[in-house]
Amino acid sequence: MKVGIAGAGGIGSNVAAFLARGGVRRFTLVDGDRVEESNLNRQFYFRDQIGRLKVEALAENLRRIAPDAEIEPVALRLDAAAMATCFDGCDVVVEGFDGRIEKKMLLEALAPRRVAVVSASGVAGSALDSITVRRLGTCTVIGDFCTDAGRARCYAPKVALVAAMMAHVVLEKGGYYDNPIDP
Repeated sequence: MKVGIAGAGGIGSNVAAFLARGGVRRFTLVDGDRVEESNLNRQFYFRDQIGRLKVEALAENLRRIAPDAEIEPVALRLDAAAMATCFDGCDVVVEGFDGRIEKKMLLEALAPRRVAVVSASGVAGSALDSITVRRLGTCTVIGDFCTDAGRARCYAPKVALVAAMMAHVVLEKGGYYDNPIDP
């Protein structure tokens, strides 16, 4: 299974790490941002990676987990046209955007191709008890569906919990629980 990661921030970087630990070995990572100090409290990066492109730093971190991983880092700020082509060959795409506009564009770009999308909605704040899973066609959305990152801070425990749940959905789709790497 090949997994696309659309946005390598708090959700995308953590989902990718969980997937690498779960046995996924083929990734396309797409993001145009660089690692900033403010990312370190909830994203899968380290202080010595500040200033580097997120996709390059994340590829390095994933290879530390899985040296045999095939990783295609794409340093690009996604727009509607790129979303339709960047994830060619991916079986599932993890949506890790902050903004609603980008989330909508990704779903619209991938829906005609029937590519499975695992998305997040409502990962800010500290409340964990309202996180739920909703399935809409080929899309699975996880979060509290109301706490927007534009209106509340993001905390590592909630971001990691949503990311872990998203990774779980991807691993289920790929049959990784049926065929574990370690017997």
